Amino acid sequence: MSITMTTVILFAVFGVLLFLGVPISISIVASSIVTAMSTLSWDQITFITMQKMNSGVESFSLLAVPLFILAGNIMNNGGIAKRLVNFAQLFVGKIPGSMAQANILGNMLFGALSGSSVAAASAMGGCISPIEEENGYDPAYSAAANIASAPTGLLIPPTSAFIVYSTVAGGVSISTLFMAGYIPGILMGLCCMIVAFIGAKKAGM
Repeated sequence: MSITMTTVILFAVFGVLLFLGVPISISIVASSIVTAMSTLSWDQITFITMQKMNSGVESFSLLAVPLFILAGNIMNNGGIAKRLVNFAQLFVGKIPGSMAQANILGNMLFGALSGSSVAAASAMGGCISPIEEENGYDPAYSAAANIASAPTGLLIPPTSAFIVYSTVAGGVSISTLFMAGYIPGILMGLCCMIVAFIGAKKAGM
């Protein structure tokens, strides 16, 4: 069968499934299967499928991603978040909105350690939010400080986001990406701290 006919079958089946309201992921799989069965033998289909599945997961760089997630969960359950908050308060304990400032600084440190903004937000938020509430902080202000500063962990190395980008982009140097992430990550955290300072000053915290 010619390449033109194969292409027509692929897009025709995909278009019909989309028109019928089938989810895109299922449409892609179904159209690929129909096209393969109409053009290749069963032995060829089996060989190509196994080859693509193996090459898709055979990435040493991507192995770091689940290990980053594991490290974040271990640190979250091990109590390191509270220690990071106490450490951050040594630097920001005397300025307005000190608890929010400690939250932001803690997110920068925890995100840099775990490489995950979600882990940083959940760990810091769960640790410091009750303390902020006891000290009369507005819950919306506390949540905003936590949410806005959590993504700094995606910029300050080491981070899994740079590893994924390096893999997808075709071998960009991970060490160069790590070096390039420090300044924007720290600047983002400092900007969050400035905004938190202004908000705390206006509210008289």
